[in-house]
Amino acid sequence: MEARFVGIPELTEAPSVAVVIDVMRAFTVAAWAFTLGANKIVLAASVEDALALKAGHPDWITLKDGPPAPGFDLVNSPARLRSMDLAGRTIVQKTTNGTVGVHAARGASLLLCASFVVAGATAELLRGCDVTFVVTGSGGRAEEDLACAQYIARKAVDPSTDPEVFLDRAAGSAAAADLAAAAGRGRPGVHADDVPLCLEADRFPFAMVVAQEDGFMVLRQSV
Repeated sequence: MEARFVGIPELTEAPSVAVVIDVMRAFTVAAWAFTLGANKIVLAASVEDALALKAGHPDWITLKDGPPAPGFDLVNSPARLRSMDLAGRTIVQKTTNGTVGVHAARGASLLLCASFVVAGATAELLRGCDVTFVVTGSGGRAEEDLACAQYIARKAVDPSTDPEVFLDRAAGSAAAADLAAAAGRGRPGVHADDVPLCLEADRFPFAMVVAQEDGFMVLRQSV
């Protein structure tokens, strides 16, 4: 495997194989949504697009980062999502980094979304591929996203790779500190368990694949 690690601004042309990384919290949330029964996740390009989808499909569940907002049913928090029954539901997700990265990489022949919780299954799917990892946070410098991308790249070559050093890097990241501090202050949209839930390696046995469906970028579990 040849692995390339880029930020969203560096993604000037569509790679053949791309993995968009958002550990805290978009693609940890997405993995939890599938585990809770969601059928698909529509990755919206903008808040306006997400609200328009909700208007056209009132039974769809809208989700965004930040505090609760009019027109959105949920916040981008794995801990606040984990007790829900999402069986058969369609989720519309819009976040600051993760969904933006997907739209930037939309021309890739194989496009995946990942975080630590699905890292092992993602690595297995990528074995033998040359991969561009899109590190979405902090303009490509987010330590938690880079650590996850490097873990997946290493695990695709050596399945016995231990995640602990990569998880330690993510735990010490600015994003982890900011989320923990926000939870301590009781900021709406954040839960004290969000950081621990984002730092569980290989919790779920599936990868998450993006495809264009009816003009939308749609995320589904790998089969």
